Amino acid sequence: MISFLDLKKINEPYETAFQEKLKLVLENGWYILGKELETFEKAFAEYNQTKYCIGVGNGFDALVLIFKGYIQLGKLKKGDEVIVPANTYIASILAILQADLIPVLVEPKVETYNINPDLIQEKITPKTKAILAVHLYGQLTEMDQINEIADKNNLLIVEDCAQSHGATINLKSKIYNLKSVSAYSFYPGKNLGCLGDGGAITTNDLELAKVLFALRNYGSEQKYYNEYVGVNSRLDELQASFLNLKLPNLNADNNKRRAIAKRYLSEIKNDKIILPFWDLSNNHVFHLFVIRTENRKALQEYLMQNNIQTVIHYPIPPHKQKAFLEWNNLSFPITEKIHNEVLSLPLSPVLTESEVDFIIEIVNQY
Repeated sequence: MISFLDLKKINEPYETAFQEKLKLVLENGWYILGKELETFEKAFAEYNQTKYCIGVGNGFDALVLIFKGYIQLGKLKKGDEVIVPANTYIASILAILQADLIPVLVEPKVETYNINPDLIQEKITPKTKAILAVHLYGQLTEMDQINEIADKNNLLIVEDCAQSHGATINLKSKIYNLKSVSAYSFYPGKNLGCLGDGGAITTNDLELAKVLFALRNYGSEQKYYNEYVGVNSRLDELQASFLNLKLPNLNADNNKRRAIAKRYLSEIKNDKIILPFWDLSNNHVFHLFVIRTENRKALQEYLMQNNIQTVIHYPIPPHKQKAFLEWNNLSFPITEKIHNEVLSLPLSPVLTESEVDFIIEIVNQY
């Protein structure tokens, strides 16, 4: 069986180093907000060519804290509207709601699965104050156009980079965050994953960074002195130590993903299957390789019969979820089409050449 994602195999090369890090953290006796986190925050900020990195409990908290940080600074207020892709993982939308803001859904481009910038302007109202740009499946959305819209309408930009670690635009920056702030997840299956939950925020905004460092730690800049109504969301020392070991290999791992994606794109030739769009630049790190087909169930069953495990990202669009009953009658036909047709093939840095050969052969025979 070719697993969709073999996390054990991905982490095996680090096993000895992980154990050494665990021993070091135990010997230090410092488990929260210590040197390992400080080292990772510095390294991840440098990797993303930003000034500040704030390690937090998970990617969802990263998004929520960004919005709450802007509220604390008076740049957002409860009830403000935030533009967000209709085609996204539900966490993007839940984070907006968690901060008492209002999500406004916008359709994606069917080719890229990312938000369609041409449709944003028509959704902007006097209450719109921010755009949440989600870089879905590892491909950066069209930030040049989004930044122009934001500048024209005086909107904040927040980037959801949970799936796009290391993606670049024009080789200038890992993310287009000169005017924005970015949220990351280090969930185990991400391109840069720890061995539990973890997340981070990167920004060049000192004022925002100072608030975020406090908000993640009960709203406290100094122990027992609380400036804000904060939360407890801190990337712990052990997970930070594991990430410190894996970060230096992120670019190499992303290149392995791109190499496999290039093979899929050039060698899969089946009229029943629509391959993802990619311009061959570094704007895609292929967290997922997502194909589309009209009869997804039949294809998934066929692949499983041939010992190839696949996953659907995602089967139900947010506006059709039971959690959002008030949205269930809304129509987003492109989003719904995508959710009805997508299927993710195995793709990871530990996939062997023979496994890639086999996957291509079986997909072509369908």
